[in-house]
Amino acid sequence: MKHPLALALAVALSTTALPVLAQTSKAQPAVNATANPFFAESTLPLQYPAFDKIKDTDFGPAFDRGMAEQLKEVEAIANNKAKPTFENTIVALEKSGRILSRAASVFFNLTGADTNPVREKLQAEYAPKFSAHSDAINLNPKLYARIKSLYDRRNDLGLDAESVRLIERYHTNLVRAGAKLSEADKAKLKAMNAELAQLGTKFSQNVLAEVNASAIVVDSRDELKGLSDEQIAAAAEAAKARKLEGKYVIALLNTTQQPALANLENRALRERIYKASIARGARGNEFDNRAIVSRVTKLRAERAQLLGYPTHAHYVLEDETAQTPEAVNSMLTKLAPAAVANARREGAELQAMIDKEQKAKGQPTFQLEPWDWQYYAEKVRQAKYNFDESQLKPYFEMKNVLENGVFFAANQFYGLSFKQRTDLPTYHPDVLVYDVFDKDGKQLAIFLGDFYARPSKRGGAWMNSYVDQSRLMGTLPVVANHQNVPKPSEGKPTLMTWDEVTTMFHEFGHAIHGMLSDVKYPMFSGTSVPRDFVEYPSQVNEMWADWPSVLANYAKHHETGEPMPKELLDKVLASSKFNQGYATTEYLASTMLDQDLHQLTADKLPDADGVLAFEAASLKKNGLDYAPVPPRYRTTYFSHIMGGYSAGYYAYIWSEVLDANTVQWIKQNGGLTRANGDHLRATLMSQGGSQDAMKLFRDFAGHEPKIEPLLERRGLTAPAADDSRAPDATPADPKAPARTGS
Repeated sequence: MKHPLALALAVALSTTALPVLAQTSKAQPAVNATANPFFAESTLPLQYPAFDKIKDTDFGPAFDRGMAEQLKEVEAIANNKAKPTFENTIVALEKSGRILSRAASVFFNLTGADTNPVREKLQAEYAPKFSAHSDAINLNPKLYARIKSLYDRRNDLGLDAESVRLIERYHTNLVRAGAKLSEADKAKLKAMNAELAQLGTKFSQNVLAEVNASAIVVDSRDELKGLSDEQIAAAAEAAKARKLEGKYVIALLNTTQQPALANLENRALRERIYKASIARGARGNEFDNRAIVSRVTKLRAERAQLLGYPTHAHYVLEDETAQTPEAVNSMLTKLAPAAVANARREGAELQAMIDKEQKAKGQPTFQLEPWDWQYYAEKVRQAKYNFDESQLKPYFEMKNVLENGVFFAANQFYGLSFKQRTDLPTYHPDVLVYDVFDKDGKQLAIFLGDFYARPSKRGGAWMNSYVDQSRLMGTLPVVANHQNVPKPSEGKPTLMTWDEVTTMFHEFGHAIHGMLSDVKYPMFSGTSVPRDFVEYPSQVNEMWADWPSVLANYAKHHETGEPMPKELLDKVLASSKFNQGYATTEYLASTMLDQDLHQLTADKLPDADGVLAFEAASLKKNGLDYAPVPPRYRTTYFSHIMGGYSAGYYAYIWSEVLDANTVQWIKQNGGLTRANGDHLRATLMSQGGSQDAMKLFRDFAGHEPKIEPLLERRGLTAPAADDSRAPDATPADPKAPARTGS
């Protein structure tokens, strides 16, 4: 949870409602201050939330009181008759809104990890209130005048570099939020922000509801041939939970492709699952998101022009390391042709496998379709490398991967140690809790691991924070990781796929970024960095998943304890570039769709009926209309761009450029050593947003980022260089630089 004012400064220009200031609701009853756990700091270690004392009925009163208090605090700052100083303005703002911070951090984390109808109703009710009250702060002319006064004198105040940067950040955020607009335009902006907040909440709730409603019901076990006994048992339990005794239910994830498609032999069932997946958000039912997408993108475009930007993408990218749509387009258009060419070569191999199999059966062949790709990719993998994914799973028991893999790597690289504790309350029985200790033995953080999928949880994988590190506030981090690993039937081990293993390492990279934070101000804590930089440390952490000494420590058979055979590991490493054409193409299809939606003015954007046609045109325009490889997310369930990644989904591959450079540097300098870990920690991981993001990279690596390591990793041919400011080019301005993602 970021400091509420820091969130307030950003929320007005986001679609999804964030936990920021809201107008006081008059509908809430009076509440005894001692009865609400958010009215005072938690007395648990590191202010860990008292989940056992928190009730859904606590959130509304805590929001109302917290917002009312912070509004008074902000008004006092804005109306202070004393000359603006760093302490009476900026520091005072950083310290404001503690009740709101506590309540909102828990609430918005729970609406992602374990929502329910009461929480969804609260989320919808408060979304426009949060937006309105963030505007009340962002657009307060007296507050802006004080901050502008400090900004103009920032280099004459005798402040350290982090404090000067804090003034600059507040000034930039307020200007970008509309502080310099006329009163008439501010009124227009407020109306836009309120509507966007409501629409964003509705979109996210539709996506989750339809994922659950679209689960596939299967009548007989015979149809599930190809799935493991554990997968079939889990499908039976899922059916039982829906009161469908004797049947089987295959739950969907929010991606276009679905995990079961890699194993199911029944082609008709594969097709059924795939078509159910891609129809989400566009069925004409109560979950249809097409009108929301149309309205949101048009509102964003209009708002960007109101704020003085040609398009929403120009607005968003100005504040990222990319800086311009041209820089993003330059990199994406370099990558797309090679990625699609690789995907077509891979598709030809799959088609050859289909033809060979059908001929052997004496049956007519068929054309490769999207619901066939994963199934036949596994067959080709097995033929080329003599192994398939199912051979790996017995060596990847979930808790062992976490403790003897993820934690072990963090210990070897950073000196961190972990101890599970069971005395702290959790919001769900499946959540694991660990104390985290630094290399000197002192407590550094508390970590929560929430790894199982459930109907109350949004799709994907992510990290969040309950308490941020700040020397000003005297706080240490409480952070959590989330995944959607299918929970096995009772008594069975949780065996992970290789993708789930690397995702666990990835998300823990975000957690480490939060835990190693060593900044003074909440504004800069942990992962408070540009969106196209935040995925970088987490992607670096993926390198330890197959690092020999780390893998040897955790890749052990869950029954026998025998280590993974070296020949199997060698096959895993040899196949690391396998199917990369597909993976890169499905990602770029969504990424370039995101840019196409946000690089247009409102009059050129589609209405509800034209949303899917616009998507098809985007794929064709960008050369990504290869039918067997659909976008990773279609527009109507593309939650990233309806939330914090609008015009920003490119961030994963932009960050991967930095990641690939960093992995190369670490390997060239001795690999998994404490010296390397200490260097990365000191120059980058501990700094949060307290310095320019690309300066942090240069401080670590000693050079500008180059694109070649990424091209090598992805099996792509290096493109011709040009003079654009993509991450592989030296930037014109030293302050203007240049995640296989969820």
